[in-house]
Amino acid sequence: ENTREALFDAMQRRETFATSGPRIVVSLFAGWGFPEGTAASANFDEIARESGVPMGSSLPEISRADSADSDRATPEFVVVAERDPIGANLDRIQMIKGWVDSSGQSHERIYDLAWSDERTVDAETGRLAAVGSTVDPANATYDNTIGAPQLRAQWSDPDFDSDQEAFYYVRVLEIPTPRWSTYDAVQLGIEPMAPVAIQERAISSAIWYQP
Repeated sequence: ENTREALFDAMQRRETFATSGPRIVVSLFAGWGFPEGTAASANFDEIARESGVPMGSSLPEISRADSADSDRATPEFVVVAERDPIGANLDRIQMIKGWVDSSGQSHERIYDLAWSDERTVDAETGRLAAVGSTVDPANATYDNTIGAPQLRAQWSDPDFDSDQEAFYYVRVLEIPTPRWSTYDAVQLGIEPMAPVAIQERAISSAIWYQP
């Protein structure tokens, strides 16, 4: 709810996200198993809250029955992201996983969860092809002929270690748009400096796993 009370309640729960400027909306939940199709459901929020915990939370301990079930012994995540209604389309949703190994060294790994357009992951590099760019630096404009207005994902960690503490958060990227310096260059009638485009983004609060 867009009320003072609801906003402060959300901040106290840490059920929050940040953006680099645009009013992108992102919602992330984690649990030990969601019904199939949760991310695509019209009742996403209701189902996700019944079966998991929202961003900013710690994963609850898995029950003995679930821990014995190989399909439910790995944390699962569901996420929905929507573009700014008057902004750029979305490029992709990424999951960032972080952990500290036994020697005290910190690590992060990035997984592409969902993406727009008919792109594929390169079999050799494991990387997703770039979304492209519609930015016209001479006029500081772009258009939404690429990307998607909404992206959804339901994902399980393929590298989960039940003995390893970890945190997970999502990053949502827009398609490229003109950088502030490109807008200034057009206004001043000068050559734009590089880079002429940026990808604005939203970042969720983390969800924590502690064995």
